[in-house]
Amino acid sequence: MNTRLWIAAAAATSVMTIAGCASGPNQNLGTGVGAVGGALVGNAIGGNTASTVGGAAIGGLIGNQVGRNADERNYYNQQRYPRGSGYYPGNGPNY
Repeated sequence: MNTRLWIAAAAATSVMTIAGCASGPNQNLGTGVGAVGGALVGNAIGGNTASTVGGAAIGGLIGNQVGRNADERNYYNQQRYPRGSGYYPGNGPNY
């Protein structure tokens, strides 16, 4: 039980630390999802606390960069194709 508490505390701390550096909505989501996924994969591969925390850190960093890329792409598309111009992303139906 004590080990699980330490694992959860370490994973939560690493997620909050990495998420503090994130700026966009996709970047924040990517950091959190990547950290949780990395912790699960790290625990499945190594089965100990170090691999779980390491997986959370690596997954959080990868998720952070993927989300950052999505935020930058969305920003670029909004600048290049303003809403209502008839081009991407405003060319579909508005529900």
